[in-house]
Amino acid sequence: MITILNDDFSQLNTFLHEKSFSKIFILVDENTHEYCLPVLLGNMETDLGFEILEIEAGEEMKNIQTANQLWEILTEMQADRKALVINLGGGVITDMGGFISSTYKRGVQFINIPTTLLSMCDASIGGKTGIDLMNYKNMVGTFAFPEQIFIYPKFLETLPFKELRSGFAEMLKHGLIADKAHWESLIQIHKLDAETIVPHIQTSMDIKQHVVEKDFHEKDIRKTLNFGHTIGHSVESLCLSQGNPILHGEAVAMGMICEAHLAYLEGLITQQDAETIVENLQRYYPYLDISDFTDESITALLLNDKKNTNSKINFSLLSGIGSCTYDHQCSQENILKSLAFYRKLNDL
Repeated sequence: MITILNDDFSQLNTFLHEKSFSKIFILVDENTHEYCLPVLLGNMETDLGFEILEIEAGEEMKNIQTANQLWEILTEMQADRKALVINLGGGVITDMGGFISSTYKRGVQFINIPTTLLSMCDASIGGKTGIDLMNYKNMVGTFAFPEQIFIYPKFLETLPFKELRSGFAEMLKHGLIADKAHWESLIQIHKLDAETIVPHIQTSMDIKQHVVEKDFHEKDIRKTLNFGHTIGHSVESLCLSQGNPILHGEAVAMGMICEAHLAYLEGLITQQDAETIVENLQRYYPYLDISDFTDESITALLLNDKKNTNSKINFSLLSGIGSCTYDHQCSQENILKSLAFYRKLNDL
């Protein structure tokens, strides 16, 4: 399902030739339209007609209004159930493109060609699609596998540093929840750039894919992939509601710091492990100012997290570096202590 493209796109072209698609629709944002679409079109060999669907870049576009516009365009262009949607972009594009594809006419085929590190290692893999609702992250969506995922690592060379750093957070998460050796390899990287990161991408993709294969619909072990996301998504949603969106990886890094400390408070990991995790995350991610957000505003969003049951907040928390538990219900006191711990980091 995951194919890494090197200097040519022959495997993508073979896929297009072997399938009997009626038409191709390529979903991009203005950034991937400029930097990545020319590469794809210059290497794509097909006699099929294709249309370019472009949306504005940014998490704020991942909503029902954008989805409705794309459904209407597909309808106006008479897309049928044998059409193919190619999602060329980062997490917003693969989430949105997968969602509109899996719902339009009850499902048309789609493939993901991720262009960001975040999407290559995480968002494009696993069959989760979705849009945001009322600033809540991914509240509406489907489980739908793409037909294929094609990874072209050279797209990483087009990314600004902040985007690389954002995706790196998900790679660090994969090591923390499932592979201590992967974590230890990643924290040896002193300069984040495409050259230093690319050798580690396959391991991160394999970790994500392995977890998904064991639990596609997130009944149990797949929940471990949410480490750092419970608190991280709450802060990300609050920033979005203020019209000041932050990158997903920045929020996840902040969430992993809080939730690593929370795991220590809950007696799941040692203080030494918690400190090692926090210190290394701080090496890569600057402090995220949450002074505008009260404990009450953050916990209000925690109570609406998708993983919750019976109004109880379910956390995925580390049980060691390289292992993770799920459905862990923490005391309110410890949740607030973890937020206080993070706030104090700004004073150090």
